[in-house]
Amino acid sequence: MKNALKSFGIAEKEAEVYIFLAKRGALKSGEIAHQLKKNKGQVYRILSNLKKKGLVEATLEFPTRFTAVALEKVIDSFLKSRREEVAQVEKTKKDLLSDWERISKTQVKLPLEKFTVIEGNKKIYRKIAEMIEKTQNSLWGILTVTDLARAEQYGVIDSAYAHPTKSKIKYRFLTELTKQNLKATKLLKTKLKAELNVKARNPDLGLALFPRMVIKDDKEILFFISPKKAQVTKKQEACILTNCMSLVQAFSSIFEASWRNSTNIEEKIIEIETGKPTPKTIVIRDVETAKEKYSQTLRNAEKEIILITPTKDLSQLSKNTLPLKELAKRKITVKIIAPITTKNLQAAEKLSKYCEVRHVASSSLSTAVIDGKHLFQFRRSASDQEGLINDFSFKNSIYTTDPIFVERTRNKFEEIWNSTYISSITKRHPQVMSQLSRQDNIITHRDLKKLPKRLLSAGRRNLTLLSSIFGRIIITPPSYLKMPDIRIMAHNFLGGVDLIRVDLWLETPEGEKFVPAAIVLDACLPAPAVISELKWAGTPAGQNVITVKPEELQVWSEGKTLFAGWTVPIPLLGAKYKLDPACILFEAFGDERHATISECLPSGFLQGWEEDEYEAFTTFISTSWKYSGPGIYGTVGKMIFIDAAPETG
Repeated sequence: MKNALKSFGIAEKEAEVYIFLAKRGALKSGEIAHQLKKNKGQVYRILSNLKKKGLVEATLEFPTRFTAVALEKVIDSFLKSRREEVAQVEKTKKDLLSDWERISKTQVKLPLEKFTVIEGNKKIYRKIAEMIEKTQNSLWGILTVTDLARAEQYGVIDSAYAHPTKSKIKYRFLTELTKQNLKATKLLKTKLKAELNVKARNPDLGLALFPRMVIKDDKEILFFISPKKAQVTKKQEACILTNCMSLVQAFSSIFEASWRNSTNIEEKIIEIETGKPTPKTIVIRDVETAKEKYSQTLRNAEKEIILITPTKDLSQLSKNTLPLKELAKRKITVKIIAPITTKNLQAAEKLSKYCEVRHVASSSLSTAVIDGKHLFQFRRSASDQEGLINDFSFKNSIYTTDPIFVERTRNKFEEIWNSTYISSITKRHPQVMSQLSRQDNIITHRDLKKLPKRLLSAGRRNLTLLSSIFGRIIITPPSYLKMPDIRIMAHNFLGGVDLIRVDLWLETPEGEKFVPAAIVLDACLPAPAVISELKWAGTPAGQNVITVKPEELQVWSEGKTLFAGWTVPIPLLGAKYKLDPACILFEAFGDERHATISECLPSGFLQGWEEDEYEAFTTFISTSWKYSGPGIYGTVGKMIFIDAAPETG
């Protein structure tokens, strides 16, 4: 009953009082407040709202008593008002369209590239249905079974059947099929009848490594930015919709690569229903048997071992490097891929003496590929601490020599390997890691009054105070570009200004460091004073403050996830370098920490900020770079920013 009333626009507390009156009959406001244990004034306001909406009637006696209007009358009234609204829209439609044609200047030769933020399941799936209605050739998606079921619930599949050329549209979906969602998947298959050209596959490595998205005709993409736990908590989804060709092409490439390394969904259904593993694949249930098989395969390795592992396993691997030393003596190449954070950075440095360790944004897998012929997949055990051999739980280990599966997995790992960076951050950006390791710079004071006093005591005036949601990333461009490392700071300032600052790792009289090279902000509101060219004088950014249209730059946060994207090229150091259209996804992890930082710019401006931040897994995507992978280092959080001009300024 409450859910039905909510759909009529009735608030939850109003529905509660209405249902209570329906059960109890005529009552005074004081009696209602007493029995519901609510404030009398609050109950009286609720009753007044219910009277206006026609759900409650009041007697003429004093004190007044209230009764619930029959539900049938309420429904009839709701339907009548909706019909009147629809009739009014129909009546004015022709005149509105005529006026629009006279004033509209939206027809342009080339479509403007823009970002649109869409929030809420209803709006998102309504947009997907609209994308299907406008599809001419193809619609691709990387979605969970839950996403597909929700699409059916919101009528998206009905839109596909209603399409005038439905048999010519090619639909391709990647989804992860499991024993738990098998029934839902088969039910969805029955709804997708023969007249639709639909193909579906199951990624061999699951959906954990891929973003959820929908791509229309290689021209438009709907990209989910909600945290991965959104479905568990039933939180409303959030998406970015864009027609930026660079981003569409980048994600299309991701889809195609994933599609090639996937299994037909019908084959996967048969595999789950029969319970039979893929040919040449076995599940080793006995721990000692699995351990011996893995150890023997390692000892017999001839060329290469690739290991992908979660964050915690990297620290465990570093505690016993003996197997790695032995493999290094035999000149066996060992590659380890794992999420590298400040907590396991020292472990990565230790392991890098005997093998190469590279960073990936996230991984829940513990998988080893040996010589491109053998594949093991393990479950991690927190109690095992013996290194490369005994770091995993060997119970129910998966072992396969299936050449197709092993080759696909190795190729996927090789793609990840080639798009990642070498773990030795300390050698390349020592000041970044020294800042993270210094305890006196983390969890310092929280008294914001101290920071302005310090600025004033240095002879500064004209303090400017701003707050923002921010993300920070360091990127190593592909070697063929011959560009220095790049640091990007993306801000969404309170008040609506989106801004990114681009720094380059350059040689200066004080040694190598990051130097501001460009400031890019949207023009939706007047820019804060701290973004002026005067402030950045003495740096390359002073000659490179770029104002773009709001639809050309987007910085958006959802929970602990931040999205930053731009659709215009950004020149750096004149015409020497260029940062093409790209996007970045920041996903926070770990514990929150507090930092207080200040710096003096060559212009004489002194700026300081206090930030509550998290480390973040970051993914940078640029089609022109032919790169999609993690940054070297990322953070995301909230910042209070204080800027002080020189006294002469």
